[in-house]
Amino acid sequence: MLTRNQTDAPANGGRIRLGNRSIALPASRLARIALGAALIFGGLFGFLPVLGLWMIPLGLIVLSVDLAPVRRLRRRAQVWLRRRFGRARTAAAPVDRRSAKSRS
Repeated sequence: MLTRNQTDAPANGGRIRLGNRSIALPASRLARIALGAALIFGGLFGFLPVLGLWMIPLGLIVLSVDLAPVRRLRRRAQVWLRRRFGRARTAAAPVDRRSAKSRS
């Protein structure tokens, strides 16, 4: 899930973890806000090659490091996704293949 590495404070740049990958952010708050805004703006031109709608959520994630309203929105979405899809993964009972083979 999308989380900010808790050991890195935004003052020293921070890091964003997406799955198994970790992305370093610029140390300057102004540079992080400009990067997030540029990603969102570029995402609006998703019909062009290279640019795409994937840039909008990434820009919001970068902005969430510094802007509290965006951080709250990201956290709400993260909790909702965890509840929605995390439950579906754990709801299915694991199949015990050994017991199925012994019955045959």
